[in-house]
Parts: sequence; C-alpha cells; structure tokens
Amino acid sequence: MTTGQATMREKALAALREATRNGELPIICDASSCTEGLRQAVESDEPLVGQPSLRIVDVVDFAAEHILPNLPDHGKIASMALHPTCSSTRMGLNPALTAVAEAAAEQVDIPDNWGCCAFAGDRGMLHPELTASATDKQGREAAALDAAAYASCNRTCELGMTRATGEDYRHVLEVLEEVTRPNCS
Repeated sequence: MTTGQATMREKALAALREATRNGELPIICDASSCTEGLRQAVESDEPLVGQPSLRIVDVVDFAAEHILPNLPDHGKIASMALHPTCSSTRMGLNPALTAVAEAAAEQVDIPDNWGCCAFAGDRGMLHPELTASATDKQGREAAALDAAAYASCNRTCELGMTRATGEDYRHVLEVLEEVTRPNCS
C-alpha cells in the first residue's frame, strides 16, 4: 500500500502542477479533510528552482478572506447549528468557519459536546455503529437546538451528523449562498 500511495501522490502532484501552471494558481478545496490531505501530500513536494510551491486553500478560508468582505447587505436566517470537523480544527480553520456561519445566521451554535463524527472517509458507511456512538451526545444536543439550518464543511461529516440528528446538514457555503442570493432574506 505504501508504494501505491507514493505512486498516486506523485501522479496527483504532477496533475496539480499542470493544472496550476506549476504553482502559479492556488488550489481551492471544498472539503476540509481533502484540504488537509492535499496539504500533507504537497509538504514534501520539491518544486524546481524558481517554481512556487503548490498552495492548497480551503474554500472556507477563501470565503472568509475574499468573499465575506465584499458581500452586499443581505438577510440572514435566524440560527445555525455548526459542526466543526477534525480537519478544520487541526488546520486552524474554525475561526473562518464560524465567520462564514455568522455571515449567514443571526445566531450560530456549536454544541458543547461536539467532536469527531467518526465517519472517517468511508468508515461511517462501512461501520455506521461507530458514527452512531461517536455522535450520540452531540446529535441529541444539536437536534435540540431546533436551528433553522445545520452546517459543516465536509460532506462525509455532514452525512454523519445528518444521521445523528435527523436534520439535513449541508456545507456552510451552501447556506451562505442561499441567504445572499438576490431576492432572498
């Protein structure tokens, strides 16, 4: 497996170098666990002399830095239950995640019992009992919030939290897009 991982890492890096004009353009990733994985993959990338390093930017960070400051006045939903992810926490993205959520909702609540949803890529599909156990307390707390929206920043985490709460968890940027869409409030 180690050889396969190294082979795929090299193929991915070559494709990313080509797609970004050898690192000239940033790579924007819309799933926090993928952002973290790509960042780890490029850590040992050694660009040729004069080539910039590949830059992996999470879409939540991008939105907080480049989109939020330029948004026109817009309505907001009343409340949002927010699920930070393991990856967003490790990468220090949670302030940006909260800022995006606060741009979409008047009140943003992160359950006190939040933690890893244990979906772990495909693990939650193969072993749903792990996710159910990991999300038991947080799921009950989040569902009791009766929020107008439930959001996170990674699709598999959203799936795990949807199962745990019975509420439809979506990417926080989906909610922001809805409230900033013309003729919405």
